[in-house]
Amino acid sequence: MDIINAFEETGSLRAAAALCGTTHKTVKRVLDRRAAGQEPGKRRSRPKPVGLTEPYTDLIFTRVKSTDGRITAKRLLPVARAAGYAGSARTFRRAVAEAKRRWRRVRRVYRPWTPQPGEHLLIDYGDVTCGPNKGLKLFTAVLAWSRWRFVRFTRDETLATTLRLLAECFETAGGVPAVVLADRMGCLKGGVVANVVVPTAAYVRFATHYGFRPDFCEAADPESKGAVEATVRIAKSDLVVPADDFGGDLAAANDAAVVWCAEVNALKHSEIQAVPDERLAVERDVLRRLPSLRASTRRGVMRKVDKMSTVRIGSARYSVPHRLVGQMVEVSAVDDRIEIWHGDDLVAGHRLVPPGGTSIADEHYDRPARKPRRAVRPRTEAEKRFLALGEQAEAFLRAAAAAGTTRLPAHLAEITALEVAHGRDQLVAALARAVEFRRFTADDVRRILAAGTNAPKTVAAGQELAAVLPLVPTRGLDAYRAADLKEVA
Repeated sequence: MDIINAFEETGSLRAAAALCGTTHKTVKRVLDRRAAGQEPGKRRSRPKPVGLTEPYTDLIFTRVKSTDGRITAKRLLPVARAAGYAGSARTFRRAVAEAKRRWRRVRRVYRPWTPQPGEHLLIDYGDVTCGPNKGLKLFTAVLAWSRWRFVRFTRDETLATTLRLLAECFETAGGVPAVVLADRMGCLKGGVVANVVVPTAAYVRFATHYGFRPDFCEAADPESKGAVEATVRIAKSDLVVPADDFGGDLAAANDAAVVWCAEVNALKHSEIQAVPDERLAVERDVLRRLPSLRASTRRGVMRKVDKMSTVRIGSARYSVPHRLVGQMVEVSAVDDRIEIWHGDDLVAGHRLVPPGGTSIADEHYDRPARKPRRAVRPRTEAEKRFLALGEQAEAFLRAAAAAGTTRLPAHLAEITALEVAHGRDQLVAALARAVEFRRFTADDVRRILAAGTNAPKTVAAGQELAAVLPLVPTRGLDAYRAADLKEVA
């Protein structure tokens, strides 16, 4: 309209172009479209030329549809070449990308899922892949209707761990839902027949005990379990990443998880605009009752208690009460602990140790542990007579040997001969004193016997030393001053 108004005022193509900041050719095209009765500001659409991939659009879309959008342009290009396509690979990739975009728009019609109270519990695992707590795993569970969340840390995804955490989740929630919807976990899945998941026998027995129906999500379809996937994502971002390092202590990690669950379940959920704890109080009325007895979820291995009253598992040793030597026990790993069962009785519990380690409890043995000590076995007559003096003689022998005393057999024979002259009691006391002062020759023992009871004795630190000191003449300071004055004079 600016171009038309400028031309009406000036009457010149070039003057109107100068006023509107364009060329006279553009002004002429606008005036020609106006004269032809067309809308001046609308350009004519050019007919889209038929591309090289246009004849093969149906072929491309059919293959994309049959593979659910997973086929690649590289794999489909030879088929199109055989059908007569002569264009470039780049043009063909663009055509395949457009066909995939069109397929994603029509492949699925979404319909919102309306959960019912007490109906579904969704469970899944997540891995902590970064930060100081890398290597831990997150077990997450969500009640679909109330959005009540349950999160715990684990070190593995075994069947025993999963069932134990499920039982803890039921007890924390105060009831059992009708259906437990899980991802196709390897620990719960016994097999797949015609896309139908067959749960393991242990999982079926557990579900029968608690009274729920096990169900599994579609394979490679995260959209069917978006609620629990969101819980894993939120737990990782809120609980794991900002938290301090748990120092490898699984109990501390789970304490933090309990606090986090209490916080998020007490806040208003953005989807349902309600507090999960308040909705759980309503949903608990329709949840199924907990069984009176908790199901046994341990799944251990059988081990025979050896003569050292230990069992070996994971290249590590764990002690067992000595009364079970030679009997079979069941050893199971629960988080970072080892539990040892004999029948239905838990007989031992140890913290998990690395391969090659040992965990020993003194209460599993009939006496406390003692340092290893080699027995003294006299062989010659001289050794037998010396050791017949008692414990002090044995202590003297061990200390003299440790000190590297030379000609020790000859010294022992000479010391034994001193018993005739001094008596047994005096000799034993002399041996004790020789050990105390680290004197291990026969001459040392002979001098100790000669000193008798007047010899000085050792005194403990802090006690008064009883010693007879010689008397020496003394004089006061005044005497020294008088002497100094005489010298000066």
